[in-house]
Amino acid sequence: MDFNAMNTFYEKKIPFFFISSFDMRKGEVIPLALAEENNILFSTGKIQNFKKKAFSLEKMEWQKYPVSFKEYEKRFNRIKEHIYAGNSYLINLTFSTPVVTDCDLLSLFYAGNSPYKLFYKNKFIHFSPEPFIKITGDEVCSFPMKGTMDASIPQAEEKLMNNQKEINEQYIIVDLIRNDLSMVAREVTVESFRYIQRINTNEKELLTISSKIKGRLMKEFQNKPGDIFQKVLPAGSICGAPKKKTVEIIAETETHKRGFYTGVWGIFDGKKIDSCVIIRYLENNNGDFIYKSGGGITAKSDAAAEYQEMVDKIYVPVY
Repeated sequence: MDFNAMNTFYEKKIPFFFISSFDMRKGEVIPLALAEENNILFSTGKIQNFKKKAFSLEKMEWQKYPVSFKEYEKRFNRIKEHIYAGNSYLINLTFSTPVVTDCDLLSLFYAGNSPYKLFYKNKFIHFSPEPFIKITGDEVCSFPMKGTMDASIPQAEEKLMNNQKEINEQYIIVDLIRNDLSMVAREVTVESFRYIQRINTNEKELLTISSKIKGRLMKEFQNKPGDIFQKVLPAGSICGAPKKKTVEIIAETETHKRGFYTGVWGIFDGKKIDSCVIIRYLENNNGDFIYKSGGGITAKSDAAAEYQEMVDKIYVPVY
């Protein structure tokens, strides 16, 4: 990933698109005006580079074949061993799931409704409800998302807000993101802690919890977005804490390569930077579709509940 290119475009006030894989080994930075001709379509909710309007898919085949609970539990228990040994407080465990659908990636992309969505060279699409870093002037903000529940469960909001595991998970991630931002900013504060968002999907409505953390960029980072992202990646909400050791545990435990999944992408529109975490991710694997999903594991996590959350996240926001 060429973070220096981000700095160059930013200093010259040239709008650009950027994307980085989870391990930051793959990525690209290109002028925003060239994204569409490079087969990259995106929407940040406020800005998009395509004219076609979203449309409804009246009927859509969607079959998912997640890993067995037995196999999930095997990896889950390895994660728990690391947590009990004190190697990590929170570890994000993810899996790949084969999906069968009668739609192509482009049709799903146009039909999907999401705060952020991306069609990347017919290699993958994703629909992210989670902003990562936003930069306006010298203000930097991040919005870690942790905790997901089926909205149809009786008293779902109350249960999600009062779930001790989810509370602990949010505390850990907010503290991690606050520390990450403190490497590049001063006056770092938690503006909003644990607010609920609703997400509509092709299968059900989900609830999720986010927080907002903000700060003022240090002078040496105010014209260096590449340096900022290089400092704070990978996103804390999709790895865990402490970050360095947790990323090592993820690499030795997960059964797949994340690639661009749980990486980030964003745009500079000439004035501000807006980016998101690459989750709710459907990959084209030589004509077969693979969905990648997961969730955060803590000492209080229950394997069956975490498995169900991983399965619930295998959706597209088409409704």
